[in-house]
Amino acid sequence: MRTTTLNAIRNLGILAHVDAGKTTLTERILFATGTTHRRGEVHDGTTVTDFDPQERDRGITIFAAAVGCTWDGHRINLIDTPGHVDFSDEVERSLRVLDGAVAVFDGVAGVEPQSEAVWRQADRHGVPRIAFVNKLDRAGADLDAAVESIRTRLDAVPLVVQLPMGAEDGFTGVVDLVRMRALTWQDELEEGPVPHGLLAEARRRRRLLEEAVAELHPDVLEEFFEHGLSDETLEGALRELTIRGTATVVLCGSAYRNRGLEPLLDAVVAYLPSPVDVPPVRGAGGEERPPDPAAPFAALVFKLNATATGRLACARVYSGTVHKGDTILVAGRSERVGRILRVQADRHTPVEWAVAGDIVALVGLKSARTGTTLCAPAAPLLLEPPVSADPVVSVAVEPRTGADHGRLAEALAHLADEDPSLRVRTDPETGQTVLSGLGELHLEVAVARLRQRVEITAGRPRVAYRETVTSGVTGFVHRHVKQDGGQGQFAHVVIDTEPLETGFEFRSAVTGGRVPPEFIRAVEQGCRDALAEGPLGHPVTGLLVTLTDGSTHVKDSSEMAFRTAGRLGLRAALAAGSTALLEPVAEVEVVVPDSCLGGVVGDLAARRGRVEGSVARAGTTVVTAIVPLAEMFGYVTRLRSRTQGRGTFTSRPAGYAPA
Repeated sequence: MRTTTLNAIRNLGILAHVDAGKTTLTERILFATGTTHRRGEVHDGTTVTDFDPQERDRGITIFAAAVGCTWDGHRINLIDTPGHVDFSDEVERSLRVLDGAVAVFDGVAGVEPQSEAVWRQADRHGVPRIAFVNKLDRAGADLDAAVESIRTRLDAVPLVVQLPMGAEDGFTGVVDLVRMRALTWQDELEEGPVPHGLLAEARRRRRLLEEAVAELHPDVLEEFFEHGLSDETLEGALRELTIRGTATVVLCGSAYRNRGLEPLLDAVVAYLPSPVDVPPVRGAGGEERPPDPAAPFAALVFKLNATATGRLACARVYSGTVHKGDTILVAGRSERVGRILRVQADRHTPVEWAVAGDIVALVGLKSARTGTTLCAPAAPLLLEPPVSADPVVSVAVEPRTGADHGRLAEALAHLADEDPSLRVRTDPETGQTVLSGLGELHLEVAVARLRQRVEITAGRPRVAYRETVTSGVTGFVHRHVKQDGGQGQFAHVVIDTEPLETGFEFRSAVTGGRVPPEFIRAVEQGCRDALAEGPLGHPVTGLLVTLTDGSTHVKDSSEMAFRTAGRLGLRAALAAGSTALLEPVAEVEVVVPDSCLGGVVGDLAARRGRVEGSVARAGTTVVTAIVPLAEMFGYVTRLRSRTQGRGTFTSRPAGYAPA
């Protein structure tokens, strides 16, 4: 029987740029808490959370993995998230159900492009964070420089609570500025007084920390001016500032060398929120569900996993209690919970029930999809699902033999279930099955997973183009008249089209009731239908449509007729105006040795790249450029050949630009 109270639960994610050390940190946390009995290594392929063969082969995290551990009487549910931009949707789905996060930064590089991206994702979800500056044992590591990059690039307020002892290879421990003690690691953690040589600097930094906290937290201002902040007051204020999102506590260490883990776990317990510290979850109708085991049951599915023993729906329980064998509402349908599992990456432990604050996997829910709300039949609720990004790269896939068509369709359905950012469609012109995703690596992984289930051939990746309006039309008239026996169809619309910066907007300027409101809504829906394919054969974006006039027929007008008129009318109006082709572009950050800089910049220019700037960094130069995504296929091989394997790059979507 589990007796952990809600106050003693921490649901948190590990967020960072690729190669910042997230998975190594997770493995060390599992070892430090006694959850595992040997340290998993990324380079050896022995990690707990990177259990998929592709993750171990590539040495990167691809799928978010949930694990649990206990520390100081608290249960920590931990999700190790991917750091590569192609798998940012995994981060998005995880952040939707987390209460807090640890953001990991490289002690040498500081804030990197994907660090910034996941930080903004956490901002959107209002997830409180603490920061861990990792790899302080590396050559060139600098805590102060990393903290300054957090301040300037993330617009955050970092509150540094530790002072490193030693630098690079000589990094042996930290001074805890909250408790004013030295923590050193040889074989085990040792606690002692602050070394005399660091005492003055530690006191100075403690004073700066107190000043920053007092400035942000008026309730402690009086105590600060009287005699400074006590350790307990400082710790309490840091917790409140973290939960409110006002500031970010910063710790440091070296996960690979097991230095800094125990104080990080203490900080997770001390500063990050429990389920009762975050606002009650709110349904689409405005109703709230408190994190109370006695309240009506409500949960959100954030991930699906297909395993040999069945389909697992990973869910965060927000309120109430669910028992094995209970009947619950799943997407409006009553279904029975077959089993409840405590997830430990690819291993599962059966439990009899789950309560508010738990993250578990439920077995037996046939209707569950990513984003599905689970709730008690007597208290229906609809929670907002995670939002998936639009795919930008596509590849055609076909079975090697005609007999495998059915197996391919089944395999694609499984993939789309597990990863909603993958989209499957049939090309109307060629009849080919097209798989679309968020990047070249994303599709590469998806195709490899398909090949584990069915023999296929895959084409070359292609980017997803868009169309936009460069000049619209005014007063475009379209009449939809159809008479083929019985009741006919009649709809008359007059529309204006004009460019819009992004997206699609529909307005009505009809006066005098010439087009009834229900028909106006039908025209809007018809216009949205027409956006699927413009004159150049691609989806349309950046368009404002205004319905200015129209007329109806007493008998033959209907919502269907006006929807058809909206669709056909907008298509004709787009053809009458002028449109331009847009292509997806990426913001690329290339780290290149100074001796190879000219060749790399020239190669970017040849790829139609626009260099935005460059920064010198310890014998290397970081070049930032905007490059069409279509030109980035195979870039990693070209970069390595131009830099003798010493150059690296990262990229992230930067929207669309004229092709």
